[in-house]
Amino acid sequence: MEDAETGSQLHPVSVPEVGEDAVTSVGPSPPPPGMTEEEQQELQEELVKVEDEIQTLSQVLAAKEKQLADIKRQLGITPLNELKQNFTKTWQDVTTSIAYKRTSETLSQAGLKATAAFSNMGSAITRKLEDVRNAAPTFKSFEEKVETLKTKISPPASSSSQGEQEGPSNESVLGVPEGSPPQETPMN
Repeated sequence: MEDAETGSQLHPVSVPEVGEDAVTSVGPSPPPPGMTEEEQQELQEELVKVEDEIQTLSQVLAAKEKQLADIKRQLGITPLNELKQNFTKTWQDVTTSIAYKRTSETLSQAGLKATAAFSNMGSAITRKLEDVRNAAPTFKSFEEKVETLKTKISPPASSSSQGEQEGPSNESVLGVPEGSPPQETPMN
């Protein structure tokens, strides 16, 4: 039983961590086949060196990002301004792209064709209405009545003197005798 416990202590059953500190948490492992202990030691030293460089670079990057934020704040550049600039640049890139130009041309041609179709349809409807107007006696009769009413209601534009009127008088159209004072409508 002691051998089983000793064996489990030498070779842990836990899964090794993935990341920077995987080497320190798992402990030394047997060298891969074909690698000497000396080569493994060199790789371990190089690993530690690279990890230290990464940590140093992360610190330098954080300091540079802070410096960048300070400079932008001093210049008055806000995240909203940056977003606007990025959007403007992106929109400019889109509008100068070949795909956008082709799509724009296609839509323009489609708009011209649609305009021509609506114009033709409008002309056809106008012709049909004129045909109905000229052919249907009911429409002619209605049109004559509207014209008569229009003539009676609208005062004629004449250059004659005030006493002379060419159209119907106020009395005949509105039922108000001429010369009577106009009645005011009470305002509430």
